[in-house]
Amino acid sequence: MASASINERHTISVLVDNEPGILARVVGLFSGRGYNIESLTVAETDRKRNLSRITIVTTGTPMVIEQIKAQLDRLVPVHKVHDLTVEGPHVERELALIKTKGSGDKRVESLRIADIFRAKVVDSTSESFVFEVTGASEKVDAFIKLMEPLGLVDVCRTGIVALLRGPNGA
Repeated sequence: MASASINERHTISVLVDNEPGILARVVGLFSGRGYNIESLTVAETDRKRNLSRITIVTTGTPMVIEQIKAQLDRLVPVHKVHDLTVEGPHVERELALIKTKGSGDKRVESLRIADIFRAKVVDSTSESFVFEVTGASEKVDAFIKLMEPLGLVDVCRTGIVALLRGPNGA
């Protein structure tokens, strides 16, 4: 029974009508109950049916996670709530833009590390780079950590997007 009080990280996918105010209602549900959102992404996914997908990464005890899912499922206009963490294998990715500055050896080293991480240079000046890196959050974290001593200036992250693996949709 002690495990019921341990916080777990869950990725929740919510299919909603693409209409004004729905994101505010979802975020309000979390903030009103003191639940934390670690990552939040939203975008239209089906123009014909006017649907958007909200991907939320949150932490909580198993009981809190179940409450979150139940409360999300009751919101109108929510169509489906999927807890990807428990429903099976899924793919999670994040995109980040990372700006570095530097010259000489630091500049060369940042390009070498970017190559190892398959990061793309999306902007370059004589004194700076902007790298685009995609992958699991841990990969993005590792790339950022390695860029810190080389002249890290700024970071912008998208948050996690995720889908179930296999032929079925979520």
